[in-house]
Amino acid sequence: MGGFCLGIPLQGYAGPTAPPEPELRDLLLRSVDAADSFEHPYDAEVWLLDMSSRLSRIVPSDAERLELLRMVHAEARRAKLSPELVLAVIEVESRFDRFAISVAGAQGLMQIMPFWLKEIGHPQDNLFIVQTNLRMGCTILKYYLDREKGNLVQALARYNGSLGRLEYPGKVIEVLNKRWYRG
Repeated sequence: MGGFCLGIPLQGYAGPTAPPEPELRDLLLRSVDAADSFEHPYDAEVWLLDMSSRLSRIVPSDAERLELLRMVHAEARRAKLSPELVLAVIEVESRFDRFAISVAGAQGLMQIMPFWLKEIGHPQDNLFIVQTNLRMGCTILKYYLDREKGNLVQALARYNGSLGRLEYPGKVIEVLNKRWYRG
C-alpha cells in the first residue's frame, strides 16, 4: 500500500484510499485555508479529510460537508469543546438536518429551543442559520459541562432536558465512540 493523499500517508489511514478528485482537493484546500481554528494548516487538512470521509454518507455534497465541518470545528473550539463531541450531538439531535424541528419545537442542527433567542435579546436571529445554531448549541453544551464539573453524562442529559435519564447521553456517547472518536 503506501503513497500519499494531500500529504497524508495512506498506509494505516482510515480515510479514502485513493487520491481525491481534483474538485474535492480544491474544496479541501479552500476549507483548510479558511479554517483558522486549527493550530497548523496540516492539522486542518488531516481533520477535515478524516471527518469528511466519516460524514460523506450523511452529507453527500463535498462543499456543504467541508463548510459544515469547518464551522463545527471553529464553534466547538471557541466554546472549548471537542469538535467530535459536537458532531456526535448533531448526529443524534438532527442527523445533520439544518432544518430539523423536534416535537418540542427545538430547531436546527443542535436542536435549540427558540425561546433562547428572546432570552438573549436576539429574537430576529434564525436558528436554521448553521453558525447561529452551532454558536448557541456549543455555548449551551459547554455551560452544562462546566456546571456538571466535566461529567459528560450529566451535561448531555441537561442539554437534552432529560436529567436523571441515561438514554440520550448513552446515544451520544455511543455515536461519539463509533463514528467520531479520534484516538
